Amino acid sequence: MKRIRTMAAGAFAGLAEVWRSKEKRRSFLGIVARAALLMALCVVLMMGGVLTVNLSMLHTTTPKITTAEDLGSDADGKPFDCILVLGAGVWADGSASPMLYDRVVTACSVYNRLNGASEKADVPLLMSGDHTGSYNEVGVMKQLATEQGIPSERVFLDHEGYSTYESLYRAKHMFGAKRIVIVTQEYHLYRALHIARELGMEAVGVSADLRPYRKQRIYEAREYLARFKDLFTAAEGEYNGSLDLPVDLGGDGNLT
Repeated sequence: MKRIRTMAAGAFAGLAEVWRSKEKRRSFLGIVARAALLMALCVVLMMGGVLTVNLSMLHTTTPKITTAEDLGSDADGKPFDCILVLGAGVWADGSASPMLYDRVVTACSVYNRLNGASEKADVPLLMSGDHTGSYNEVGVMKQLATEQGIPSERVFLDHEGYSTYESLYRAKHMFGAKRIVIVTQEYHLYRALHIARELGMEAVGVSADLRPYRKQRIYEAREYLARFKDLFTAAEGEYNGSLDLPVDLGGDGNLT
């Protein structure tokens, strides 16, 4: 502690000496001004980069956003492999947050639309979210889906969808999904669709915005930075987690 006090005193003494000298004071203030200008320039460049990435991502993915009513097979007649529902918060009492509830309800509408359009269609739901200890997003999602009349065996669970990137990566590499419908709120769809494209997946998105949400502005502001981050994450295409055995989406979802 004594050594720290001695160092601090020496530093203050040095600054005092600089300040007493007019020439040294001007030199010191010049250095400070240049450093401040450099920092400001870096901030402006960073903000410009974030804005550019966001505008580009929105421009390229907006055409891929549709509605449940307009969904169907692709132009070449091939069906989707699954409907990927991205997780969101669960309250302390185990109930779904409004965002999560609306994602599941919207996904069930998509399920009924796709599977009702053709007798041969069998497009399952894939719930991807955080299941850590007693916190279980995907369990709540499956319960909601079955309450909406979806057969339990056609609802698959990915318990390690801790992030948007991880959900998409695991959907492809563990569940074998390459042509998918992504269901989440619109502000989140742009990033999810971008990641899917970077991973070599064919994806369309359906917005689950069924009402206004608390803290919506905060989520949207945070998403600007998340898009910037995931631009690089998706470009790298790496995954640091562990993949379980491959899951057949044509099998029984209850086994997951």
